[in-house]
Amino acid sequence: MVGVWRGLLGAVLVLVAVAAASACDGIVVGRLASADGSVLLGHNEENALDRVLEFRKIPRLHADAGGKVDLGRGGQLDPKAETWAFLWSENPGLEYSDGYLNECGVAITSIQCRSREDDYDALVARGEIRDGGIGYMLRRLVAQRAQSAREGMELIGQLVERFGYVDSGRTYAVADPQEAWVVEVVRGRRWVAQRVPDDAVVILPAQHVIGEIDLADRANFRASSDLVSYAVARGWFDPAGGQRFNFRLAYQTPKQAAPAARQFRGQEVVSGKPGQWPPEQPLPFAVRPHKRLCVADVAAVLRDPGGVAALFSKTTQEGAIFQLRPGLPREIGCVYWRTTGRPDISALTPWHVAVTATPETYGRPGDLQRLLSLEQHFQPPAETFQPDFSRAWWKFKRLAQAVDHSYAARIGTVQKSWSAIENRGRQEQTRIEAEAATLWRTNPDAARALLTRFCNDRALEVCAEADRLTRSFQ
Repeated sequence: MVGVWRGLLGAVLVLVAVAAASACDGIVVGRLASADGSVLLGHNEENALDRVLEFRKIPRLHADAGGKVDLGRGGQLDPKAETWAFLWSENPGLEYSDGYLNECGVAITSIQCRSREDDYDALVARGEIRDGGIGYMLRRLVAQRAQSAREGMELIGQLVERFGYVDSGRTYAVADPQEAWVVEVVRGRRWVAQRVPDDAVVILPAQHVIGEIDLADRANFRASSDLVSYAVARGWFDPAGGQRFNFRLAYQTPKQAAPAARQFRGQEVVSGKPGQWPPEQPLPFAVRPHKRLCVADVAAVLRDPGGVAALFSKTTQEGAIFQLRPGLPREIGCVYWRTTGRPDISALTPWHVAVTATPETYGRPGDLQRLLSLEQHFQPPAETFQPDFSRAWWKFKRLAQAVDHSYAARIGTVQKSWSAIENRGRQEQTRIEAEAATLWRTNPDAARALLTRFCNDRALEVCAEADRLTRSFQ
């Protein structure tokens, strides 16, 4: 399947490279559609600007008496007495680009999708956006407060309705070891959510994908109470027209009404059923795969080398796969696989939720409250973006530059090296996880220490290999 992904997904990414050069994309695999019974969530984080990522483990936090949670634009929330610990991939300075996996096994990512809603100032004037609205903190609050994907979905809806969403529109994917939800929000107070079928796969392009909905089926759909009536009032849906309400058609910008090329190709490959482009019928929300997918299959989507080196070099900062397995303690069974920088030139390394820390080369140390502050995120220290080749991000940045100097001649060498490291790591991981699961019964702290050493060693190993590869190209 990997070879098929490379060919077809490569073609489609080249097709849309100019039109959507900074558009994230993703894939969600239901637990019965995966090879190991896990829910899999894959995501490429793409932004047009040159970025730096910090990767850290944040422990549980206790609220200060009388303290409030700052939402960044004037709004505040009452604190939770204790928040969940989480792994955090931070993209300093950007509002919608961080990734999270918490100790309960809840993962959240997002993709920008434009809506036809009015601009921010108009919605503030109408009272649709209150107390400045909510944007950046939405994902972090899910990571800190949700014990399940369903709770995370419901929390997104509650916060959007209370404060109003500030960006044009966005698709959130929220997953845990049992299920996954796609939550689509538009600027203001409207949102809709659809559960990913357990036996199916959802491809997430930079366009809304939820179409017709059945709000009587609360096990699979949720939405703001006036989602349909508001669309009618705005002239976006005519209930007398003989058609069922379709969220995507009602709320998405008209120029994005056409099928998404990435979604089409992804569905074609997953299902094993070739289609005709452009499709005559609207694309379905989900498709059933012709085989059960594993982490490597999802990685092939994120890594597509089919002529898209230019796209990767300009826009992709991280490839991530959240492997959320039932049947194990969440801290052992839930893994944040990630690349440092572009997924075509970087190795996927595992980060179990159990880890107590990441190496300083991956995440700058500092006072915890300061690191979590909005001021620090949106006004990071000047040195954050200065090249520092003692740090993981810049090691892989330097390697990418060396590879791009002669991409066709060098990419094979790099990927052969990463493949060997990843294969060895997967074999060792099976043994380490079994040992950690045994330790967990009597000494969870010892299990956490074991997994912390394993994940940190793998991460430092790929840094050393990145340095070696760079030197070999000089």
